[in-house]
Amino acid sequence: MAASCPLPVTPDLPTLRAKLQGLLQFLRDALSISNAHTVDFYTESVWEELVDLTPETVLTALRKSASEAEARPSETRRLVEAEGEAGVTDFPKIFCETSQKLVSVEAFALAAKYYSIQNLGICTPFEQLLVALRGNQNQRIGETQKAVEFMNMKKSHEVQAMSELISSIADYCGIKQVIDLGSGKGYLSSFLSLKYGFKVYGIDSSNTNTHGAEERNRKLKKHWKLCHAQSRLDVNGLALKMAKERKVQKEVKNKADIEEAFNSSLTNQEKMSTSDISPDFSGSVISNIRNQMQTLHSQPHQEENLCFENSFSLINLLPINAVEPTSSQQIPNRETFEANKERRKMTSKSSESNVYSPLTSFITADSELHDIIKDLEDCLMVGLHTCGDLAPNTLRIFTSKSEIKGVCSVGCCYHLLSEEFENQHKERTQEKWGFPMCHYLKEERWCCGRNARMSACLALERVAAGQGLPTESLFYRAVLQDIIKDCYGITKCDRHVGKIYSKCSSFLDYVRRSLKKLGLDESKLPEKIIMNYYEKYKPRMNELEAFNMLKVVLAPCIETLILLDRLCYLKEQEDIVWSALVKLFDPVKSPRCYAVIALKKQQ
Repeated sequence: MAASCPLPVTPDLPTLRAKLQGLLQFLRDALSISNAHTVDFYTESVWEELVDLTPETVLTALRKSASEAEARPSETRRLVEAEGEAGVTDFPKIFCETSQKLVSVEAFALAAKYYSIQNLGICTPFEQLLVALRGNQNQRIGETQKAVEFMNMKKSHEVQAMSELISSIADYCGIKQVIDLGSGKGYLSSFLSLKYGFKVYGIDSSNTNTHGAEERNRKLKKHWKLCHAQSRLDVNGLALKMAKERKVQKEVKNKADIEEAFNSSLTNQEKMSTSDISPDFSGSVISNIRNQMQTLHSQPHQEENLCFENSFSLINLLPINAVEPTSSQQIPNRETFEANKERRKMTSKSSESNVYSPLTSFITADSELHDIIKDLEDCLMVGLHTCGDLAPNTLRIFTSKSEIKGVCSVGCCYHLLSEEFENQHKERTQEKWGFPMCHYLKEERWCCGRNARMSACLALERVAAGQGLPTESLFYRAVLQDIIKDCYGITKCDRHVGKIYSKCSSFLDYVRRSLKKLGLDESKLPEKIIMNYYEKYKPRMNELEAFNMLKVVLAPCIETLILLDRLCYLKEQEDIVWSALVKLFDPVKSPRCYAVIALKKQQ
């Protein structure tokens, strides 16, 4: 390895399994809340089935818990740990032993907080890791590129943070090649190649993304060069200004010295014959003037305007034969200049060619990289918000390919993960699943459920934005489902209403549009019947609001389970010497902010 500084100590496998056991104990009862679909909230009497409290009690307790955490953020961890030692895992206090209904909101919120990633103590601080990776070495590129100029704020934040970490890992391992799985539009790949000079292969399953990434990379290169040039100008501006000022002062002094010498010579000429003028003048004064002129002509091109007027006035002072004509070979002609410029461009193109190569391929856990990348060498495998099964498959490819020395993966779209123990009654041919990955959860035959994973994704985004789930739109949909069940006799429908809430002016408009989209005859329902359903459930809208807040509180625990599964899987591999979870992004800017990182033994 290029650096000798030890990497931060991370929790070992037994410690992580103990955390996992406690989390599962809580989720065995709590998952029923996450897996309840709000579409069926009224038709399935979800509140009565799962909660043994009033909506007002739940809302008050959760709001109080949130305000206390916000008012005393530094005490939150200590409070949670203290409560944990006092018996926060005594789950009958949270759920009724017989009915399994929620009976204590305060204990529920405390347990959910305790089992979130930031409070479990399983994360490695980002800055601590960077310091360890770099050792006593400085960052390879000291300048900061304003990536925000060609990315949105969220993407800029993600790309700069992740590329900084990848660069540090690559330097630590002595690696120059990076494989970016699920590269999408190529922002991370382009940034890694342009700023850090890596040979990057960006692999995406969409051919449209690949072609788009090529064109975008071309534009980014042009933009980057402009920004880079401007950055150099800004850095050197003050020094150049000072140098010009010193040059002007020097030229003024040189001119004064020359004029003094020339005037002194003219005074002596009155005492000499005409035949003696030229030898004395050329012997002392002209020699001095020629030295000054050579100094002036040797100035850099960008400063020639500062010297031109002074040199022109000096020539006017001299006799006709005092200055020798300049050889034409000493002045580069236009053709030579253009030829040199073209040669520099060709050299630049040669050095930059294929630094970033977008490729189109559908990646699975069994993909053979040598068939995709012909010059595969020791490399890092990375992925920024790789969707669904691509994140766990990234880890599987890393563990199975000797050329891949390190991995840095940030996953997303948890709802698209395939689960081995979900819908087990169906015939399945898949061998490798997105969840679970580690031995412990496989032995437990653990299943989250799609609704739980979906609610976790939506809730994390809403929490990051400082918002709850959109209650009114969910309320409209839940009441619509009861109308469809009662009036059309349909309990399950293959079609989806979709996002039409924002296009509707009222509940009546929403129902009419939805029925039409579902292919149902909306003429059989008069306005009065529709509005009767609305009036029936309007007083119970706070039930849906309170239930959605419970889902929001529980969402980080679902993410903890998924990420702990991936980290435990890496800890189980013999040839991996270091692995960790790192909070890479600001969760307000990027809700899926945790990176799974691992390094192999170096040969």
